[in-house]
Amino acid sequence: MPAVLYDASVAVFQRYLVQLGGLLDAAERFAQARGRPLDDLLAARLAPDMLPLETQIVIAANFTLRAAFPLAGEPVPPFGEFAPGTAGLRAWLERCLALLRSLPPQRFADTESRVLESQAGDAQVRLPARQFLFQYALPNFFFHLGIAYAILRSQGVPLGKAQFDGFHAYPAPP
Repeated sequence: MPAVLYDASVAVFQRYLVQLGGLLDAAERFAQARGRPLDDLLAARLAPDMLPLETQIVIAANFTLRAAFPLAGEPVPPFGEFAPGTAGLRAWLERCLALLRSLPPQRFADTESRVLESQAGDAQVRLPARQFLFQYALPNFFFHLGIAYAILRSQGVPLGKAQFDGFHAYPAPP
């Protein structure tokens, strides 16, 4: 069973952090091609009361550590301080990937017996490990990843499902 929760957390997070980096690449290319300040894209929101793209990326990355490390019975490592903008986001994504690589599958051996806690806004979440991952952590990670994708699309960045998941392929538009 440990391999299941490892594969469902660390392996998934690693893959989609790379995809998130690809979304950031697309944003940079789009901004450069249009002569648009990249900071405008990073500050873009879907709605006035929603968090901006830059924060969505950071929260998605943070969720990978907030989930994987407690599942492995480890404390969540400090997030650290990174420069604002794409350089800081890239450094943060790379740090998250490196930290996830440091978690061997064996650390998930007794994961099923753990009860994990997390702060969810003003609420305290306390769930058995399996529920924590499948009902709380993964949905939250994909929520913020999806919002980052949606913000970029709403700003005109030419993205499709292929850029989101890396599996789909479609013919180039005419």
